[in-house]
Amino acid sequence: MKPSSLSLLKFLRTRDSPLLRIRTMTITSNPPQVRDDLLCSDQQQQQSDLQIEKPPEAAPASLGAPGRVLSIDTRVEQAWAHWKKLGRPKYIVAPMVDNSELPFRLLCQKYGAQAAYTPMLHSRIFTETDNRNKEFTTCEEDRPLFVQFCANDPDTLLEAAKKVAPYCDYVDINLGCPQRIARRGNYGAFLMDNLPLVKSLVEKLAQNLTVPVSCKIRIFPNLQDTLNYAKMLEDAGCSLLAVHGRTRDEKDGKKFRADWGAIKEVRNALRIPVLANGNVRCIEDVEDCIKETGVEGVLSAETLLENPAVFAGFRTAEWAKDNDEEGYVDGGLDQGDLAVEYLKLCEKHPVPWRMIRSHVHKMLGDWFRVHPQVREQLNAQNILTFEFLYGLVDQLKELGGRVPLYKKRKIDTLQESPQKDLES
Repeated sequence: MKPSSLSLLKFLRTRDSPLLRIRTMTITSNPPQVRDDLLCSDQQQQQSDLQIEKPPEAAPASLGAPGRVLSIDTRVEQAWAHWKKLGRPKYIVAPMVDNSELPFRLLCQKYGAQAAYTPMLHSRIFTETDNRNKEFTTCEEDRPLFVQFCANDPDTLLEAAKKVAPYCDYVDINLGCPQRIARRGNYGAFLMDNLPLVKSLVEKLAQNLTVPVSCKIRIFPNLQDTLNYAKMLEDAGCSLLAVHGRTRDEKDGKKFRADWGAIKEVRNALRIPVLANGNVRCIEDVEDCIKETGVEGVLSAETLLENPAVFAGFRTAEWAKDNDEEGYVDGGLDQGDLAVEYLKLCEKHPVPWRMIRSHVHKMLGDWFRVHPQVREQLNAQNILTFEFLYGLVDQLKELGGRVPLYKKRKIDTLQESPQKDLES
């Protein structure tokens, strides 16, 4: 194997096998963006070709056999049986490109997240032999798990989905990405212009997989169009629908509020479980959204990047100060602590340095605003190491100006996570 190809390999842990890790080489002549694509691990792997193919587990009795077309009543019954078996999670990590990777999912899980999506995977690239294991990693603790793909070809999507089906609880179709790259690639929210293709993608998976199919969408400007869209997905075989309450053109979450009213109408129109996405800055927003819309659970993205402990009731200073009358106090945790926990998880479950760099910027953003010279050190560091990053956090703490995360005074800072509360 050529050294240059080593940087493209990733790893995967199956349910019943140890984590396999690929040794990567740091080539100092590579430009910074190439080095950031390398895995943060120098551990050797004993076999040269990492295979993720594994005979799919037998389909749960509730899912029937691949290729069998079921009635809508049967499919709805199965959809709810599967969702209830997973514990009906309420607090969910949304799919984020290069950001909802395994170490971050596990960190969020420690602080209350009850399910998570992988980053969006490109179905065509994922099926290519050289890139098969490039982006998808998981472990036994990483459940319930949605593996999300973007696609515009049913057969290619099915080929990719079959490779991950043994390792997840849902295969999810990205129908909501509004970015220009999705327009160029003809996927995500831009498939809203070709609903017959969307229907064929869902049907292809629903009729040929042993795990349920979920979809994540954005709303149309017209409510009835949104309801027709959601019903079409349900009829095609979607077992769970996540609705981002913004249109394709409403990309700026700070400028445009998500329409919880539209999400409520979708929830009332469908028979399958529905999740909401949008307008979540704290745990109280999650509860308000569920109460207002009637959804099963809520996805969070940007808020978690800044504060992975949101689902455990922690708030950043910005959102605590907005509610001073409610009595928020130092929760005994700060973003520096979370960054260190995240780095330790990355040492255990290697990911590309580019993901780590991004998370460190987000988690320590409040601290960098106080000490911008430390942020510049990170920006100037072309070759990242764990030693450097741990030192960065130490430096921020030594400089003072700690920025704590806050909790309501009435909430014990040592309370158990929402997941444990749910299980009890």
